[in-house]
Amino acid sequence: MSGLEVFHEKQRLELCAIHALNNVLQERVFTKEAADDICKRLAPQCVVNPHRSVLGTGNYDVNVIMSALQSRGLAAVWWDKRRSVQSIFLEKVQGFILNVPSRVSLGLVSLPLRRRHWLAVRQVNGQYYNLDSKLKNPVWIGGETEL
Repeated sequence: MSGLEVFHEKQRLELCAIHALNNVLQERVFTKEAADDICKRLAPQCVVNPHRSVLGTGNYDVNVIMSALQSRGLAAVWWDKRRSVQSIFLEKVQGFILNVPSRVSLGLVSLPLRRRHWLAVRQVNGQYYNLDSKLKNPVWIGGETEL
């Protein structure tokens, strides 16, 4: 990364949505408390909030991400992965937040369960990086053609 500092928040609990938001914004803006407040605003009458884990460990849904972005004057645009990336007007895009399948492990043993995981991809100084919070460091992708 040639001395360039790329903000990269690492995975903690089930807070991948928060990490993806902060990584795409390139600063620590959102916290678990802020996400929990958003959940309460989205479902104020619910005893069991449908937008997060009942265990209080995170696992926030897309509504929390969209509301968090809106609170910063940003908008999320749904994207169908079957469409070509070349049709995206990248000059208008601050970053990408992806929801991908993720394996569940108990130590070194991989369980036959599937969960969903939020991760961020962001351009920094003309280069794109995979800012998945499960990675040890940001992974360089390259320029627009490699995206």
